[in-house]
Amino acid sequence: MSKEYDFVVIGGGSAGYAAASTASKAGLSVAVIEGGEEVGGLCILRGCMPSKALLESAKRFDAMRRAAEFGLHAENLSFRGEEIIARKKRLIGGFAGYRREQLESGKFDFIRGMAGFVDAHTVEVVSLQNERTQIKGRSFLIATGSTENFVPVPGLAETGYLDSDAVLDSAEIPDSVIVLGGGAVAMEFSQYYAALGKQVTIIQRGEQVLRDADTDVAVALVKAYEKRGVNVYLKTGLLRAERHGATKRVWFRHDGAEKNVEAAEIIYALGRKAQIQGLNLERAGVALARRGHIACGMTQQTNVSHIFGAGDVVGPHEIVHLAVQQGETAARNAAKILRGDAGPMEQLDYRLKLFAVFSEPQVAFVGATEKELRGDGIPHASACYPFYDHGKSMLMDEIDGFVKLIVAEKSREILGAAVIGPHASDLIHEIVVAMHFRATAGDLARVPHYHPTLSEIWTYPAEELAGA
Repeated sequence: MSKEYDFVVIGGGSAGYAAASTASKAGLSVAVIEGGEEVGGLCILRGCMPSKALLESAKRFDAMRRAAEFGLHAENLSFRGEEIIARKKRLIGGFAGYRREQLESGKFDFIRGMAGFVDAHTVEVVSLQNERTQIKGRSFLIATGSTENFVPVPGLAETGYLDSDAVLDSAEIPDSVIVLGGGAVAMEFSQYYAALGKQVTIIQRGEQVLRDADTDVAVALVKAYEKRGVNVYLKTGLLRAERHGATKRVWFRHDGAEKNVEAAEIIYALGRKAQIQGLNLERAGVALARRGHIACGMTQQTNVSHIFGAGDVVGPHEIVHLAVQQGETAARNAAKILRGDAGPMEQLDYRLKLFAVFSEPQVAFVGATEKELRGDGIPHASACYPFYDHGKSMLMDEIDGFVKLIVAEKSREILGAAVIGPHASDLIHEIVVAMHFRATAGDLARVPHYHPTLSEIWTYPAEELAGA
């Protein structure tokens, strides 16, 4: 006999847990179904947390390599890949253990198994022991995350490569790598190997790295990488991969000619896709959007009004804090439907959408980019200020990059901002707070900033735009 719940969550990652917790606090009966061998979700197990653990080790090593620039001397430097991975495993084990405890001790039922829809109000769950049971729901949230998007490259499978999961567990650090891709994952893995002193080549299909960033930001990042000895090829067409003695070779089209590069290893980082396999969405009548995501509106509802989506499986931005917000929004709207409350549904606001890449230098941006504003025909103004002319960054000897502030042409309200430079992922939050309160460039310019600090760099573009 099947059991019925008010709200059934498929997926126990960040979005799923946030939604389940919110729904249970709203008084709904809730079940969370998680089918992964490990519990924790992509961010904790195979995404932002383990990758940043590796990057932190590499950053410390790179700082020691540069000791002489600060009048310091560090000799006989070395690293042990197995110890870097061991530290990562200790940290992730703790994070995952805490998430597992949250799921198992929450005010909802936690069910281990793979779920697939039977109809719009029923899922069948196949447990890890291959036992089958049916669960009914008055409403559902699909939060199954994403999986690697494999783009066929002739010969690549036979040649061999490391995907993102493999890199995160690889204790062997090759002397040279070819990184396929130019997104956040590709740029962070490139930084990891380059900081450890290895030769890195990036092959990107698009016109720029970080396709959602403004062009000036992407260009500055490539220049900074090339300054550190990384080879970057843009606007390429991958042709084939092959073994060449003890190395691996990738052929690609670039500037109208066939070229090739060799390295000890190939890193595959060509993006991810929505994880919908086995959900049997067609049985529930749930429609898909472009690029295979589940189609959702701003209320997080799919085309089937009692079925919601959140996180990477729906997009449009595969970022963990937005996944959490989506899950919470979905849960509150589900409760509203089930209670029969009148009035408008809650909608997610992407005005403060935030993105960061832990490259070197780091990249971060919030709100609208100039590219988006031009596309939407919104009059705006912008101003930049470079880190090479900023006191604190000069003291740190981290002078690559700049900050950029973007404002509405007439009101001077801050519409967006970007940072490429030291601690960009932290610096951007000053603008997030300013935008939350709909501050103008003049408001920001009047806020006192201590000297010398990195954050005072924001006062320069703010003053320029306030006085324009």
